[in-house]
Amino acid sequence: MAVGPPMPVHLTQVLDGLAENPALPAGLIRRLMRYRRGHGHVAMRADLTPDMIEEILASDHYWLLHSLALNRRLPHAARMRLAVHPDAAIRAALAVGAQDSSRDLYQRLLDDPDPQVRKYLAERDDLSADLLARLVQDPDPTVRATLARWWTQAPEAVRRALLTDHVDEVRAAACSTYYARLPHPTPPPDLVAGLLADPVTRAGAVRHAVLTPELAARLAGDPDYQVRRQVAEHPQLPPSVRDLLAEDPSANVRVGVFGRQDTPEPVRHRIYTDIQQGHLRLTDLPDELDDVALLQHIEDHVAVAELRHLCLDWVTANPLPYVTSPYTCFRRSAARNRTLPTDAVLRLLDDQDSGVRTTMATHAPHLVDPTTAERIDREFRPDKKTAWRPADLLTLPPHTLRRLASDPDPRMRCLAPRDPDLPVETAEHLATDPDSTVRRAVAGHPRLPVHVRRALLADPAEHVAKAAAAAAALPFDDMDRLLALAGV
Repeated sequence: MAVGPPMPVHLTQVLDGLAENPALPAGLIRRLMRYRRGHGHVAMRADLTPDMIEEILASDHYWLLHSLALNRRLPHAARMRLAVHPDAAIRAALAVGAQDSSRDLYQRLLDDPDPQVRKYLAERDDLSADLLARLVQDPDPTVRATLARWWTQAPEAVRRALLTDHVDEVRAAACSTYYARLPHPTPPPDLVAGLLADPVTRAGAVRHAVLTPELAARLAGDPDYQVRRQVAEHPQLPPSVRDLLAEDPSANVRVGVFGRQDTPEPVRHRIYTDIQQGHLRLTDLPDELDDVALLQHIEDHVAVAELRHLCLDWVTANPLPYVTSPYTCFRRSAARNRTLPTDAVLRLLDDQDSGVRTTMATHAPHLVDPTTAERIDREFRPDKKTAWRPADLLTLPPHTLRRLASDPDPRMRCLAPRDPDLPVETAEHLATDPDSTVRRAVAGHPRLPVHVRRALLADPAEHVAKAAAAAAALPFDDMDRLLALAGV
């Protein structure tokens, strides 16, 4: 008696993967649209026909409509119908997904009663200036604050209104040390004095002030460490105040002094040593700390990280003196220079710090040979969780990728399926790898045998099964079978 294909363990996730499959035929798309247990990902497909869109709209199924609203290729008429949907979450999704849409749609969404819809519009950069400017008068301060963070190049009249808003949250967002989009805005000069006098805008205003010795001394004593940090980085900072801030109780402020070009090397070294030696891992903190002490330790923890990550433009502009610096952030900043001589590049590609090596490799990929590319990717230690890796930019030849298929490190084995001509037996072996990330990496490979692909559809790991279903090489019979199992 013949044994049928294994049953998927995670049918809903498999169908979500199938919804992303570029080879899914129109007839099967229609069947998948009738499935009601998933998240409606099929409605985000770029190949939906007008009658398919009409069927989704008529279904009034929340997840299908939510995905349809996020579809960036949705026709104008369908968007206008979603703009009046009674569910605010659907309209909010439309405000996110309706890229480069019509003026009348944006006008309707600007008048939406739900502030979340208007907040999403405030983050957009494809609305005309006159439409965005309407949000300056929005009754909800969170909408105005969002506009202030995102519309950094707003006309002066708009910036003035936001900088003088009666709500602290809006003014703080309009005059900040951080914005959601570059370049940072510059406040009108006549407002700077008032912004410095306002505690909620003071830190953001410091960089725009003419820093006289008297003002520098006064701001260096501000109770807000963020104000003092901005003073520590100001280009007009007098040496006497700089030396005072070098002894600041906040490690965050001292980092600002550390990164200055005019800081004497003995002072810079002392700051670096003190911050490193005073650092405790957050997991090692005593349980009895009060809130103030805990906050100080968190600030110190961030300061240690900054000593690695600071981007110093003055170092990048003149990198050669800092290629062998004892400070990681100096070497990272030097590695951002794209005109370094070859010997300096090679030195930085061999640096002890993963961030320095990676930065140099991404700024001089033409000087990275395959052996170095493999080493840099193998030793990559990201500062934060990321799906990106150096191999996404650096070229690894097919013979290297095939060798990596048997590498002891599963992270490196994940690279092998990037070879489109990977031998069938190698692909099949990777599909039974004990590490699920490897199985996911190979699940979409076009050279997988059909029986192996079917086994991956039943993989115990959701992300593997979903990747197998999304593969363009999935046979029609298997697509049909999955939909039949779902009852559609």
